[in-house]
Amino acid sequence: MEFSHLDADGKAVMVDVSAKPRVRRTATATGYISMQPGTILQLQGALLKKGDALAVARIAGIQAAKQTASLIPLCHNIRIDQVSLDFTIEEDRILISARAVCVESTGIEMEALTAVSVAALTIYDMCKAIDKGMQIGEIRLAEKTKEALA
Repeated sequence: MEFSHLDADGKAVMVDVSAKPRVRRTATATGYISMQPGTILQLQGALLKKGDALAVARIAGIQAAKQTASLIPLCHNIRIDQVSLDFTIEEDRILISARAVCVESTGIEMEALTAVSVAALTIYDMCKAIDKGMQIGEIRLAEKTKEALA
């Protein structure tokens, strides 16, 4: 297996995607943050001193997706057409899903993964005063698509 971000001498390089066609691409990433049931109840009841954690995490995830090329050194700076985040609250965790869309010559999975990661970190930050045992886990690419433009 070859790594696309290494040249023949093993040096890090940015992949040249200039010859690739622009296509519609989507990516969905998922992850979760686990916490005490009492923390979930406070979060659901908007009782956190820092405010509505999920609203802030949604904005943070979208903002992070837009900054991915600044955070991940060899990522291409692409135009993102849409990013959305959804949260599913369970008894002891919040499931996070981010979907990103672009029309580009390279993928958008790093943007979706970054959105989930930063959303989880934002929830952690907003709840850390009341729950020291939170854990962020299983951040992964759930789906990736590409389709030619009409």
